[in-house]
Amino acid sequence: MRPWPLLLVSLLLPVPAGADSGHDRALAARRAGEVVALDRILTTVAAVVPGTVLEVELKERKGRYVYELEILTPEGLLVEVKVDAHDQRILKTETERRKRD
Repeated sequence: MRPWPLLLVSLLLPVPAGADSGHDRALAARRAGEVVALDRILTTVAAVVPGTVLEVELKERKGRYVYELEILTPEGLLVEVKVDAHDQRILKTETERRKRD
């Protein structure tokens, strides 16, 4: 089961009045074409880092949006992937090192 469909649904839910305007800015950026839809980002990332998406965050960095994803690979590694939200460029991947017993 892929958890990201639930995330997509949660992004469509209304935001209570007085909520952080970060959500409003992200929604406006999506509507203006500054941010690619999450399903396209997930397809791009899956080609490079296969696995189960555990977490997705959309953050604004220096006037641009970046998707940050945490992925659990089939090998059991946790990989963080940062993707430019506009052009789908993978900016960085970082693999958590396993602790030795």
